[in-house]
Amino acid sequence: MRWLFVKPARLRAVARLLRLVNVPPVIIPGRLRELYELRPRICDKFSFELIREVERPATVRYRVGLLTGCVQDVAYADVNRDTVDVLLANGCEVVTPRTQVCCGSLLAHNGELELARQLTQQNREAFKGLDAIIVNSAGCGSFMKHHHENVRDVSEFLAKIGIAPPGRLDMRVTYHDACHLVHGQKISRQPRELLRAIPGLELIELPEAAWCCGSAGIYNITQPEMSMELLERKMKHIATTGAQIVATGNPGCIGQIRYGAKKFGVNVEVVHPVTLLARAYRG
Repeated sequence: MRWLFVKPARLRAVARLLRLVNVPPVIIPGRLRELYELRPRICDKFSFELIREVERPATVRYRVGLLTGCVQDVAYADVNRDTVDVLLANGCEVVTPRTQVCCGSLLAHNGELELARQLTQQNREAFKGLDAIIVNSAGCGSFMKHHHENVRDVSEFLAKIGIAPPGRLDMRVTYHDACHLVHGQKISRQPRELLRAIPGLELIELPEAAWCCGSAGIYNITQPEMSMELLERKMKHIATTGAQIVATGNPGCIGQIRYGAKKFGVNVEVVHPVTLLARAYRG
């Protein structure tokens, strides 16, 4: 924890090695097989390979920074690219500082408070002078709001500034409230508003949408029985909606529900809400 997450370059180096590891699940025993299946897929390209340090729209309304995150950077870099594209479509110059580091939440949760404070200070310098720091990971955003005044979840920021009309997406979507977003940041209305703004998209309310999916940080590893009970309950509710897509604003939830779809045979795609907006703008 103290070595890997304090330097983004180290995390990316380890991720590149993990990209080469492909063990057939059939040779992995019992519980270890389930943990192996829960692992996120490592991206072919990381955020800094997909996003320039400064990207500008034709007309600039706001100047914002993007936190690329740790797991988000190496496993969901496409969501970071989608976030930039949506911000550009809405008049935001996007700065992705190469000097940014882990937000510090993982370290703080594990009692490394002084090291977390140091990372917070590094990010304060990296994101200086911007209208807002945009975060698309609910866990990171919840932690950072305790240390930075101008941190905004991407859905929170877009709902506040008002979005340009997106293109049409004909699909049935349901929305799962990530715990760190709905409970930690009190953000629930805004993601739904953005999804409803996409022409053709039918938003179906998910029963018990604000109940945990079982990821709960690392509870799917440390409390597997409880985690799987919650996940099975979540997947049963998702199945009742008949939705083609589940949208949720946290990488832990995305990975957990993708695993649940496979484990319990529910035919859904699981994406970040900003990914659907990006598809609508590209379309």
